[in-house]
Amino acid sequence: MTTTSETVGGQTTGGFGVELNGINVIAESERKGVPRSLFWPWFAANVSVLAISYGSFIVGFGVSFTQATIAAAVGIVLSFALCGVVALAGKRGSAPTMVLSRAAFGVTGNALPTFLSWVLLVGWETVLVSLSSLATATVFKELGWGSGGDATKVLGFVVTAALVVGAGILGFDVIMRLQTWITLATIVLTVGFIALTLDEVSWDKVSGASSGSTQAFIGALALVATGFGVGWVNTAADYSRYLPRASSSRGVFGWTTVGGAAAPIVLTVFGIMLALSSKDLFNAIQNDPIGALTTLLPTWYLVPFIIVAVLGLVGGAVLDIYSSGLALLTLGVKVRRPVAAGIDGVIMCLGAIYAVFIADNFIVPFQGFLITVGVPIAAWAGVFVADLMLRHRPYADAELYDPRGRYGAVHWPGVGLVVLGTFLGWGLVTNGLASWLTWQGYLLEPFGLGGKTGSWAYANLGVFVAFAVGFIGWLLLGRSTVMRQEADREPVNTSA
Repeated sequence: MTTTSETVGGQTTGGFGVELNGINVIAESERKGVPRSLFWPWFAANVSVLAISYGSFIVGFGVSFTQATIAAAVGIVLSFALCGVVALAGKRGSAPTMVLSRAAFGVTGNALPTFLSWVLLVGWETVLVSLSSLATATVFKELGWGSGGDATKVLGFVVTAALVVGAGILGFDVIMRLQTWITLATIVLTVGFIALTLDEVSWDKVSGASSGSTQAFIGALALVATGFGVGWVNTAADYSRYLPRASSSRGVFGWTTVGGAAAPIVLTVFGIMLALSSKDLFNAIQNDPIGALTTLLPTWYLVPFIIVAVLGLVGGAVLDIYSSGLALLTLGVKVRRPVAAGIDGVIMCLGAIYAVFIADNFIVPFQGFLITVGVPIAAWAGVFVADLMLRHRPYADAELYDPRGRYGAVHWPGVGLVVLGTFLGWGLVTNGLASWLTWQGYLLEPFGLGGKTGSWAYANLGVFVAFAVGFIGWLLLGRSTVMRQEADREPVNTSA
């Protein structure tokens, strides 16, 4: 069997501390750290004040405080638990998520989910940088330092884009250090935000909110799951791959899950209370998710607020650009990892410039598009998690890069399950965020769920169905494939 130069670890860093590892398996000598180190990147990526606005989005389903809180807690914890499971694959295989995915889909067949993953990651990078630029302009306007026009948007864009692209190019070690500082800073400043706005909560209005239907509760649960952990599941092995393979599996799962879920639970529940307390705030958040929160703050805290807002968005975008660069390499683009991150950074900047300075209404419909891409990612996640559960032996490192090896070129059952899950998933969701997505929900009426205007229309059942199709389907169809791969011969560990 011919091995490629991608399969083994190379020099960790080059000039200026730039990480040179790409999609290769990390060499044994380069594996380092302990599971608790995973807390920092995952917490920093999800401590954004945008989670407070998600509380308002949940309230929009017409649910009570209790229902909204349960939906938030369950959706956040379970979706990040999926990330914890995928992180175990990174520890076991020491390669990026979408490279390990080749075991289930084939080296060539894996291009479909990898491309979708790349689109999703670059898309969310664009949204996060755009939101940061707009939030900066809003805060500066409130401070009287400008009219909220292009000059202040440019400042927000330049600062955010520079941090994101710079960290993405420098790589893993810089990202881990940056996320540690972002975590510490945002904890302090976010606690300050909560303390200053706690008196805006009307306990009578919160406790008096009417209960919603079962369909509304499921819709809120699906929104939370797709907005948080499901959006990260295709990246989770990228940060655990540097850990020694003898690291505690319980620790890898636990610290990934806790790191991702801890901040969103607190912030989202607080956002639920704020949205139920003020109809005006609820309406304002729908149009300006971050800027609307400035109306609750005294002027002297606006500068700390924009710091915490930008840092939270940067924390998420940094993980996105690192993983999107790895996804681009996995697709076969023949460049070094820093160059791949730079390419994605250019695309991100162009998209953000269009969103912030040209388009009148871009972010909301584009988020609708990203949610649409999230459905096939849920189907992929189902296959990946099931595949990991079926495996009892290490991955054959070198053969993850060779279509002639045990993992083959294309595994049609895996690809077919993603296609089937996507077809069923899109048919069972409705998406009002963009007019050109109204074709979705085409199975609601045939399945007797009331059509696109019925009570199940916004329950987003398709997300759960897509995951179930991938998970159950691969448990049934993939068992023989996994057994054949593991019985083929002893795995070749080129990184030892």
